[in-house]
Amino acid sequence: MTSRATARPSRARRPSSPASRLRGIDAARGLALLGMMATHLLPTFEPNADLTPTWIGLTFSGRAAALFAVLAGIGLALSTGRQVPPEATALNAARRGVTLRALLIAAVGLSLGGLEVNVAIILVHYALLFLCVLPFLGLKLKALCAWAAGWLVLSPVLAYLLRPWLMAAEPPLHLGRNPSWEDLSTPLPLLGELFLTGYYPVFQWLAYLLVGLVIGRLALTKAIVQILLLTGGTAVAALAKGLGTAAMENWGGRAALEQVLNSPGYPLDSVLQVNLTGIRQEGSWWWLASAAPHSATPLDLAHTSGVAAAVVGACLLLGRLAEWLDLDLLLPLRGAGAMTLTLYSVHIWVVSASYLKPLPAGWTQDGMFFAHAALAIMVGTAFVLLKWRGPLEYAGHAANQLGHNGRIGAV
Repeated sequence: MTSRATARPSRARRPSSPASRLRGIDAARGLALLGMMATHLLPTFEPNADLTPTWIGLTFSGRAAALFAVLAGIGLALSTGRQVPPEATALNAARRGVTLRALLIAAVGLSLGGLEVNVAIILVHYALLFLCVLPFLGLKLKALCAWAAGWLVLSPVLAYLLRPWLMAAEPPLHLGRNPSWEDLSTPLPLLGELFLTGYYPVFQWLAYLLVGLVIGRLALTKAIVQILLLTGGTAVAALAKGLGTAAMENWGGRAALEQVLNSPGYPLDSVLQVNLTGIRQEGSWWWLASAAPHSATPLDLAHTSGVAAAVVGACLLLGRLAEWLDLDLLLPLRGAGAMTLTLYSVHIWVVSASYLKPLPAGWTQDGMFFAHAALAIMVGTAFVLLKWRGPLEYAGHAANQLGHNGRIGAV
């Protein structure tokens, strides 16, 4: 006699697909977007004479934008063969697609650059980084590692030697503001700003895209790789920051820099912790021993690259956990991260609309940030659930397809 009760089948874990595991990459992009929003909307220094750093400045300054750039390199690797770099015809097609995408991003950035806003807009630099990385798309992993390490160490030294020459030109090859369409008529200051004298110097920041290419060429769906990114990135970040702190505090670096610092109103102790962009780093080789945010020194590039690798590893591991639990824990972050170009651009436009205007009655800076972040998460989540691309992401994908195929295919 058979029993009426039937055994409930055990819930077997579904095999993981590479695409679902790499939702962690979009989640990391979402974190980068929210971090950049935080530095745009919340104070990084306390409003006192000593410019005491806030926790926002100490946490996100330099790291959020660097994560954004490293993820750009990862995205390029994932879209051009993942572990196997493209060759011959496929490589040429990939380069055409990336070029057209970069031109679209540059157009958006130049358009936003015409707005009055107290934000350093990254998009034109971001587009130029895409173009600069084209020669590296076909390199194998070992060659990429060598280039990334060499660029990280040597490019800040060359930049240190070249910057004073550019700034000594008359007029200086430095815009001191966001690039806009009108700056195309004065190409030398524009190129000086983009490559060496601006907020996101492309010459040194190419290291981030090379690091991203290295990470993107790894087997990112494997747990061991994700763990190594988290632990190795954390170790590199801690070592670089520790060396920078020791150089400044224990080996005489800060005393030497205080003697050449010619920017009153910028306490060296504070800017070394939050933002060295406003300081002209010249007159002492000790500047290159700093790990200060936005200093683009070897230690800064190593620290922020390590942080980016650790964040990517953590997000990939969380994605793996979420899949095992059959819960989309990363949906809010990956929704925003799937359409960062659109959300970042809208964010900049909204910030410009309130530039030099008092906050609305009842609003605080914290409230403004949470409003921007919540809207980004809600809009991103809605688009992911509806399986839509963001408007600018749709245009970027179409441009990429056009470059690959010579026509706009299914987008």
